Amino acid sequence: MNRMASRLFQSIVPLMPVVVLAPVLVLSGGCHDGPMYALKHANPYFTMRQWKADEAIGVTDHKRREELQTLANSMYGMPAERQQTWTPHLEQIYENDPSAEMRRLAILAAGRSKDATTIDLVAKGLKDDNLKVRMEACRALGERSEERAAQLLASIAGESQDQDVRHAAIAALGKHPGEISTNSLKLALQDRDPATQDLVIETLRESTGKDLGNDPAEWIAALNGQPSEEPAGGSIFR
Repeated sequence: MNRMASRLFQSIVPLMPVVVLAPVLVLSGGCHDGPMYALKHANPYFTMRQWKADEAIGVTDHKRREELQTLANSMYGMPAERQQTWTPHLEQIYENDPSAEMRRLAILAAGRSKDATTIDLVAKGLKDDNLKVRMEACRALGERSEERAAQLLASIAGESQDQDVRHAAIAALGKHPGEISTNSLKLALQDRDPATQDLVIETLRESTGKDLGNDPAEWIAALNGQPSEEPAGGSIFR
């Protein structure tokens, strides 16, 4: 019996490191966060405690986004002089923040400001590396009354290689009645892409209150001031 027990022990001993190591590998292997990853996600209170710890150190990214969103939402009702005090802060956020969402919110707030200088900041957003920031810049320009806003949108609508950004510019142009928008939308109607044609026509319906059907040629004729079946004559933009 002693000889058999000795042989059994000798056969088990080489396997013991593997048995002990296996749970460690399960916890750490394939995880970017090491062996604590599974424990964090198994415990629903870990994230909450970690969040509070982060806030004790400083303002969290979530809190910063929340505050900037609040600023953007309140910009419309803010006195003009107060809006101007925020302009340099928005510029600093856009120039220095690595977060695309923070840059997008800075553009959103700038677009809603009555400070004329903020259009320069919005224009920078048109060249941002991030798609959602460029699209936000187009939407922001749709809210501006300056002729330059229409010019910037017309340029993007005619030159952008990104369809999402181009479509955002086209939709925003509908809020800028005038020759710049008319010429840009006429050009967009000649695009062979049905999605682009449909968007331009829908934009024209909303901006003019008229419905000339789905034929781009009918809309182009109306934009050129040619007679249509609509009772109102002349250009559909007045």
